[in-house]
Amino acid sequence: MTPGRERGLTALLCAAGSGLALLAAGRTWATVAAEGAITPLTRNLSGGDLGGAAGALGLAGLAGLAALFATRGRVRAGVGVLIALFGAGIAYASAAAVRRSNVLSAAGDESTLLTFGGDPAVDVSLWWLVSVAGGVVLAVGGLVTAVRGARWPGMSARYERAAPRRPAAGDDDPSAMWKTLDRGEDPTAQKNGRP
Repeated sequence: MTPGRERGLTALLCAAGSGLALLAAGRTWATVAAEGAITPLTRNLSGGDLGGAAGALGLAGLAGLAALFATRGRVRAGVGVLIALFGAGIAYASAAAVRRSNVLSAAGDESTLLTFGGDPAVDVSLWWLVSVAGGVVLAVGGLVTAVRGARWPGMSARYERAAPRRPAAGDDDPSAMWKTLDRGEDPTAQKNGRP
């Protein structure tokens, strides 16, 4: 597999992990029902209601994805470490968000009637696991970037492969100018004798 293709697949992996975390953050992670309250009520709590750290780290993972393309060498490896930490943070924050004490605290913040309900029932959905899976996928993408990313080409690598070819002295053909632009060269610098 070529380094450029490996970079692209890793970027897709990071995007998928961040996307899963962001998708899950807006879904209902837990439902709290207080049947014995003064007025029986039920509250649905999303990932954002239960802390929001997983969604914020998902956005940070997307920002890291942009940095993956904009950097090179050791800096890119450092970006990979950060992306892996974002993924681990998503997984931890998602698991911590659905603990009973955290769910009851978040539900109590939304409605004081739940605090008078005795022992409310807590039902946790599987969306938090989707967020954990997104964090794991993002962490794997970050680790691959940290280990292999220094070898990947940068954004402008195709312009640095060969020394620029200068046109012949009397070459005023307009198509020659377009060809030099296609190669990434500056035709005006060549006419003035600058490198």
